[in-house]
Amino acid sequence: MVVDHCSAECVGLHAARRATRFEALEPIRQGVRQRFGGFEARVASGLSVRHDNGSQYLSDDFQSELVFLGIASSPAFVRAPEGNGCAERFIRTLKENLLWVERFDTVKDLRRALLAFREIYNTTWLIERHGFRPPAAFRAAQLPPAALAA
Repeated sequence: MVVDHCSAECVGLHAARRATRFEALEPIRQGVRQRFGGFEARVASGLSVRHDNGSQYLSDDFQSELVFLGIASSPAFVRAPEGNGCAERFIRTLKENLLWVERFDTVKDLRRALLAFREIYNTTWLIERHGFRPPAAFRAAQLPPAALAA
């Protein structure tokens, strides 16, 4: 799961049977494609990714991919979840509104539900710090008019 800290939009979600370093990269790739229009060397220069200290995120493969994309790695402080508060809040919302209330028979079913939840969250979930606007609406208000026409 990847959440844009500024807008609180979820820009990447993924589910898999095993949580490997390669699976951890999938939400990053989704977010890069969505925000930067492609996937190539240094395409996301200037971006920083906050992550916990899990072995997947600290692995050479994960860190090398961030370097390839031009993304700075920003590990949260150990035992300080507030340092990753934006993502932690999204995870809580996801659990309370989907993961703890529905059962999924397959990973494919879970993926479908996650994608549907992301759409609902991004377009309808009201964020207090954005004047009770949904993440997508807040982001759209931040973009210059030329970017909206593209």
